[in-house]
Amino acid sequence: MQDGTTLFDQMNDRSREVFRRVVEGYLESGEPVGSRTLTRTLSEQVSAATVRNVMQDLEYLGLLDSPHVSAGRVPTELGLRLFVDGLLEVRDLDREDRTRIDATLGTNTDDVGNLLDRVGSALSGVTHGASLVLTPKHEAPIRHIEFVSLAPSRALVVLVFDDGQVENRVFTPPPGMTPSAMREAANFLNAIVEGRTLSDMRRDVVRDIAARRQEIDSLAHEMVESGLAVWAEEGDRSERLIVRGRANLLGEEAPGEDLDRIRSLFDDLERKRDIAEFLELTEGGEGVRIFIGSENKLFSLSGSSLVVSPYMNADRKIIGAVGVIGPTRLNYGRIVPIVDYTAQLVGKLLSDRK
Repeated sequence: MQDGTTLFDQMNDRSREVFRRVVEGYLESGEPVGSRTLTRTLSEQVSAATVRNVMQDLEYLGLLDSPHVSAGRVPTELGLRLFVDGLLEVRDLDREDRTRIDATLGTNTDDVGNLLDRVGSALSGVTHGASLVLTPKHEAPIRHIEFVSLAPSRALVVLVFDDGQVENRVFTPPPGMTPSAMREAANFLNAIVEGRTLSDMRRDVVRDIAARRQEIDSLAHEMVESGLAVWAEEGDRSERLIVRGRANLLGEEAPGEDLDRIRSLFDDLERKRDIAEFLELTEGGEGVRIFIGSENKLFSLSGSSLVVSPYMNADRKIIGAVGVIGPTRLNYGRIVPIVDYTAQLVGKLLSDRK
């Protein structure tokens, strides 16, 4: 596959204008763009036959495709990528869009979960797409750990943080666990983990536990390891991905096979099956990134596009991301500033909370 620079070098001014008009027309209407339509909008007066020849050349380059023999042309994924990278005009954020986002976020007094849930609702409402919000890990120091027996085969591990937030997980305790062993395990952990974050706990505390194993009996030690395991294995994934606006991609006008692919995508997201792939999207650094169709395996089956931007804390560290999913014919010029503004706003709100 040729890169964008090589393809641009092979195109003259007329080819570039025809290409740009086809993509813009398709993004606006969702329909193939024909040569007769283009002749009315080009800056120079040329015949429809000349335009058709240019479109055939662009099709040969892999930038356009003809869905039907007698129809106009639509951009391919390669064509959309070339357009986004080289020809897309990102406009300023619309005042009405900014007002709707600001109004939906409301005050900064709610907890982080409610705040980011509203962010997702705002993004899906303003863009008429589906939104993804990757919430930050909770990195406040731990104040207290408690184990609570729910049944012989079910127990609860509760973490209380210095900022007042409480998190818990249900898990299966070791067989034969007694209330006294639970208390011993909790006391042992509290002596080690107080003042440390979850990341510290997973990284350093395991080593400390191994060195001080002789201080507790074997049953309590099994309880300690079980409690840590449930956080290490589930904590990173638990409810960190908020999906809103799913119905926006499931309209009745979509073809049946597209609906099935989109449903599969959202089923995977809601089960957190592909959250690792979404996490990787935030590792590219600051700024908005655009993934078109099969460019990212998370969206390869659904043929969707994703516009995503990380948000940062006061220390300029990436702690999460916000994004919008839609069909490949997204209005990228409008969506990009919306996602960028929302990411910056979320970062500021979370930094101010600190």
